[in-house]
Amino acid sequence: MSINWTRRQLLMLAGTASLTGAMAGALRAEGIENQGKISTARPDLPFALTRPVHVGEVALRAKNMASLKQYYIEMRGLSVISEAADRVTLGAGGAPLLTLVSQPDAEPEAGGQAGLYHTAFLMPERADLARWLVHVARSQFPLTGFADHSVSEAVYLSDPEGNGVEVYSDRPQERWLWAGDRVAMGTKELDIQDIFTRTGTPTDRDSYTGAPDALRIGHIHLKVGDLARARAFYAEGLGLDVVAGDDQRGATFLSSGRYHHHIGANIWESQDAGPRQERMTGLDWFSLKATDAEIIAARQAELEAKGFSVEAMDGGFEALDPWGNRVRVIAA
Repeated sequence: MSINWTRRQLLMLAGTASLTGAMAGALRAEGIENQGKISTARPDLPFALTRPVHVGEVALRAKNMASLKQYYIEMRGLSVISEAADRVTLGAGGAPLLTLVSQPDAEPEAGGQAGLYHTAFLMPERADLARWLVHVARSQFPLTGFADHSVSEAVYLSDPEGNGVEVYSDRPQERWLWAGDRVAMGTKELDIQDIFTRTGTPTDRDSYTGAPDALRIGHIHLKVGDLARARAFYAEGLGLDVVAGDDQRGATFLSSGRYHHHIGANIWESQDAGPRQERMTGLDWFSLKATDAEIIAARQAELEAKGFSVEAMDGGFEALDPWGNRVRVIAA
């Protein structure tokens, strides 16, 4: 028999004591309160992954690689793509998504640093999100927030080394509200019972057997020291469109091909932050994939012209943003 779960019951089952705290976590996670060319990517992938530029992989520096590996396999349902003594790559459907780089002598990332705010895993269907919600609740993985962002429905967590995680599903893009080049995103309570009811997901058993093959990283959210400098790199340099956020809210959101956002950047915890320290845990690098070689060449030339550090690599290039976050722009 199915159980009618309230948000409070789900929080308690997952080990989170405060409903208010969870909502606050969601507000912090996105910072928005109520207020080109078409890809030839596989059609079964979510809309976010069919844009001319989209997120590919994220790499984290891990003090305890084994612990993080276990967490992402058990919590997220990722599988091992490749493994060596100093790194492991996890993914879904054979696609690499998350690389853990072993740095056992790394220091925990200090407060106020630029770097990763969260990695956002995009479920291909709402029903996938529902099954996963039952899984994390029954497995008692602590949750830190829930939010309905109008364009998407999201759940937030923090991994054992403090890296933020978002798991979400998008509403159909036809239902997103655009005003010119700006998309409307809000933050309100997530109707968890509606997710279970409308997807027909039973809550009396765990039916989540692993990540769906089409699971991907839909967006990455960064902590930066200055929004204008972030836009100079990610918008003017990498050519992404600013689609939401402003300086007053302390965040900016950018995308390719009218997605709601592939990159988020905020200064809530990191205003005026300097360059990242290499020996700290957290973000090591992330990749953006481009569907056209001309995009890669144009973006490399633009970043070089603006004086950013750029180095060629197989299939593309790696650039350093103003805080030393390593961004790899490669062929999709």
